[in-house]
Amino acid sequence: MVTVLFALAASHVLRHGVRSPGTGRRDRVDHLLHFVMAAAMTAMVWSPGRSLSGRTMTVLFTAAALWFPLTALHHRTAHTTVAIAGRLRPAAGMAAMAWMLHTPHGRAVPSHETLAGGVPVAHRGAAVGHTAGASATGVWVTGLPAVYLLGCAMRSLTRPIPSLRSATDAAHRAAATDP
Repeated sequence: MVTVLFALAASHVLRHGVRSPGTGRRDRVDHLLHFVMAAAMTAMVWSPGRSLSGRTMTVLFTAAALWFPLTALHHRTAHTTVAIAGRLRPAAGMAAMAWMLHTPHGRAVPSHETLAGGVPVAHRGAAVGHTAGASATGVWVTGLPAVYLLGCAMRSLTRPIPSLRSATDAAHRAAATDP
């Protein structure tokens, strides 16, 4: 099911990037970067191990994360801060993708291995209260984009949706009064 959702998102973004008339180069690159991210997430669902991770993908998504706020600086108007703020959500998504591909996700030390003391890795992590190899900086770098993106999603879901009824009512009234 997740594969289908990511594939649909990828095809939707690619279609908009290719077929949207009158879009500029920046919008086309934005759509292309979103397509690459959705395609990578589609592949990640079925990827056993670290086949997508690595320096190339991390650099690609880091550059994509920088693309969004830096392209807002193009015009350098009085509203530059607002323009940058408007492009932070896709930048945070790309940064999270770069971080996700950069971190080992526990694959560096499989849970079935044991440490030198003979205690299984999974039990040692539970006894200490954190996972093996996780640093405080890594937790913050993982947590901040996650909280920001969750906040953006909640804001998106709770925004008032404009009523379609008022627009159709006005159209019906105009049609009724027009002879």
